[in-house]
Amino acid sequence: MSLRQFEYALAVAEEGSVTAAAERLRVAQPSVSQQIRGLERELGVELFARTPTGLVPTVVGRAFLREAEVAVGAARRARATARAGADELVGELVVAAQMGFGTRQMPGALDALRRRFPRLVVTVFEEPSSAELERLCRRGVLDLALMASCERTPADAHRLGDEEFVVVLGAGHPQLALDRVDLRELAGEAWIRFDRDSALDGVLLSVLKDSGGAPVTAARVSQTATAVRWAARGLGVTLVPSSAVPPGHEHLVRPVFPAVTQPVIAVLRQDAGPGETALLDLLGRETWTDSTSLSPMS
Repeated sequence: MSLRQFEYALAVAEEGSVTAAAERLRVAQPSVSQQIRGLERELGVELFARTPTGLVPTVVGRAFLREAEVAVGAARRARATARAGADELVGELVVAAQMGFGTRQMPGALDALRRRFPRLVVTVFEEPSSAELERLCRRGVLDLALMASCERTPADAHRLGDEEFVVVLGAGHPQLALDRVDLRELAGEAWIRFDRDSALDGVLLSVLKDSGGAPVTAARVSQTATAVRWAARGLGVTLVPSSAVPPGHEHLVRPVFPAVTQPVIAVLRQDAGPGETALLDLLGRETWTDSTSLSPMS
């Protein structure tokens, strides 16, 4: 077996056909078909089943592809690390940002990282649910994760600062006359909420429970920017990290009372390479609500 065969199999699984996979990989279709058949002969199993909608991984194929994805990701990181030096770093850096954390800080850090390593590609998974974040971690594809500290926070996590949550109100909302909104005054309001298994929805439920209420759901979304824009149009109110508020909506934002904050931590993969280490350093130089030293938490 070879990494090329792994890459071909992953492409076929993602595209659903040999033809589309070959086009994406920029190779001849017969080459992809030959590599897949050779891989199946060597393994002694069928990795794909033909269906009316295209090629679909079999049960054993899905199990194989999970491991193949880990192997391909590890190989890419190994190549990138080997070629690092003299400001030369080639490869892909995979980042997950939970709850919209780092929305304001990430662009500056990534811009500085790109100037330092112009051939490094960064892929960011925004606002993954807790289950999705765990899935990405299990697959071994994450290089760095931004998230809130919790009971299972790793001992080697790096604290970047505290993120304050704010409420976003529609234009003309009476609470906009205040500098800070008492959460009890929002009892009965319709809320723009997030996916049920998301950490963001968990924060809202916890906050409103402490304030003696339960949220009335106006809508559910998966992106903080969407929640802010819909709240601005008067569909309901929403609670988001302050850094996740898109430009142009600041006049509709108010801090809440009691204050709602979450510590933001960065977790690096084991044996972190120069790319993720540099990104961690650059994120630590950005302004957070309450900046702290970039050192492992005790």
